[in-house]
Amino acid sequence: MDRNLYCVIMAGGVGARFWPKSRRSKPKQFLDIFDTGKSFIRLTYERFAGRISPDRFLVATNEAYKHLVNEHLPEVDDRNILCEPVGRNTAPCICYAAYSLFKKDPDAAMIVTPSDHMILDEKSFGEIIDEALDFIDNHNVLMTVGITPSRPETGYGYIQKSDSQVISRVKCFTEKPDLELAEVFVQSGEFFWNSGIFIWKVRDIVAAIERWLPDHHALFSSIIDDLGTPSEQQAVGRVFAQCRAVSIDYGVMEKADNVYVRCGDFGWSDVGTWGSLFQLLPKDENNNAKPESGCFTYDTEDSIISLPRDKVAVINGLHDYIVVDTEDVLMICPRNEEQSIRKYIDEVRYHLGDKHN
Repeated sequence: MDRNLYCVIMAGGVGARFWPKSRRSKPKQFLDIFDTGKSFIRLTYERFAGRISPDRFLVATNEAYKHLVNEHLPEVDDRNILCEPVGRNTAPCICYAAYSLFKKDPDAAMIVTPSDHMILDEKSFGEIIDEALDFIDNHNVLMTVGITPSRPETGYGYIQKSDSQVISRVKCFTEKPDLELAEVFVQSGEFFWNSGIFIWKVRDIVAAIERWLPDHHALFSSIIDDLGTPSEQQAVGRVFAQCRAVSIDYGVMEKADNVYVRCGDFGWSDVGTWGSLFQLLPKDENNNAKPESGCFTYDTEDSIISLPRDKVAVINGLHDYIVVDTEDVLMICPRNEEQSIRKYIDEVRYHLGDKHN
């Protein structure tokens, strides 16, 4: 087909697992975690900008972050920033983008990508995306991208391939297994990490939503005349107020029989936690990931330390810890207890209100 290609960047998350660096006022996707001079969302945009023109990017985000999208992606027109009044997980987010495109360009193809992932091997990634686009040109399928696992990770969802072909029909999806099951998955060679990156024709995803999420289809198709008009935000507000929160994986991908995956290894991480960031950062001789200057450690190992620029810290006697210092919050916790960060946020909010969230 004559490819009309769009990229939808999902940028509405709050990145709570990266607290206290990631806040509701400026979540992870707008941060320069690796000190490269570019935020995650900027890197995501540039990853696809070589094959997609600026007017064919859509950014789905919370309305509170529209000014941050403007700041980080000045090339994207205001009309292409889809403002969600409230977070409802990925299915409503993708519905909003898909039905907007269905009205505007029903013959289009769309890539859907998170805004806060890291990809080291951009060349290999681009080749995989091109293969997936070629495949959907000739097949009415829903494509996703799988990652060759490097370890039995319990924080990721998994995709099982049905055969050994380069592009394979998906047999099943499994959400975040326990360690024992994750080890079985990795040893089998049939399971791959779920990247949350999707490639499909707009008509195919709308048809899948109509079949598998009929309540969402009814809501979004009811406002299709409002999309792209001055009444859009009012209509979207009504829909999101009624819309059931559900992920696209659970709502569509796990149920549909035309889901395919292209797997690969291109240096991917969702950088979803301080622990995953620790795995990616360079380490000193004691396996600490810390600033190159201003951080003095003694009898400290296997820890990740994040400090404000020009801040000096002296740390003695920590093993397997997370230390994050910001202008108004200091967090110190064992690396194996980072799942408690949401509890810490709730406790701080309960005693001090929302000013530190």
